[in-house]
Amino acid sequence: MRTDKVDFTGVQSTMLVTLYLRALDSRDPEPILGDRFAAEAVERIDYDWARLDKPSIKRSRTVAALRPKQFDDWTADFLRHNPDATVLQLACGLDTRAFRLTLPSGVHWFDVDLPEVIELRRRLYAETGTYHMLAASVTEQVWLDEIPADKPVLIIAEGLLMYLPEHEVRQLLHRLTERFPYGELIFDGFLPWVPKLTQLMKKLLGERYEYPPYRTGIRDGSDIERWNPRLRCRERVAIMDRIGETNTGRDRILRLMRRFDCLRNMLCLFRFEL
Repeated sequence: MRTDKVDFTGVQSTMLVTLYLRALDSRDPEPILGDRFAAEAVERIDYDWARLDKPSIKRSRTVAALRPKQFDDWTADFLRHNPDATVLQLACGLDTRAFRLTLPSGVHWFDVDLPEVIELRRRLYAETGTYHMLAASVTEQVWLDEIPADKPVLIIAEGLLMYLPEHEVRQLLHRLTERFPYGELIFDGFLPWVPKLTQLMKKLLGERYEYPPYRTGIRDGSDIERWNPRLRCRERVAIMDRIGETNTGRDRILRLMRRFDCLRNMLCLFRFEL
């Protein structure tokens, strides 16, 4: 059964892009992520996918698969050591991580996003006794009270923090560490020059710059540790360093970018303990 017509704008439109790119990856002969659930969702969502069938968008599918693959690996590792954990995925969009991974029976998973996003998710996926969807803005406070805090928690913030102003990032991190006594936080972030560039492009191009600019950059793990001393950086991965693991010809530009530190480290994934 297909969904009603979908036409998100602003930050929410980016979730359609990442879903489309994961679906493209799943159709490759040697996929990186192999997200068949993304491919099935693209078939069911009533959206003009031809709008995304552009070389400027499709060339990003390697990074769009490598990033969630690293988060999947970290999630699986955490759950191997904490088979009764709570997983909290913030601004989940149309991510299918809860279905891609084999979850221990004791894990309770919460996907959180804005009401209109959760409404679409509920047309695609079913809740169970251990998989839950919450309709709320992650910058609000009340919804956190619905998340159990008596077990180890894994907090996933993929593609989120860069869209928030720095003061909202700090407030969110504070609320999370106040609520949960122990666990891990995994997220991604751009070097500060990237948000500045997107803000400049938005200012110069206006509506021709289709997607919302980034708001906050992160130089390295010490930025987060300074904003919230409860958090300790455990691991940092530059996504460009993962490009060498792929063998597709379309990645030649990305391989060239790895030669320059400011480009090689422009997007990093972080694993923190709390």
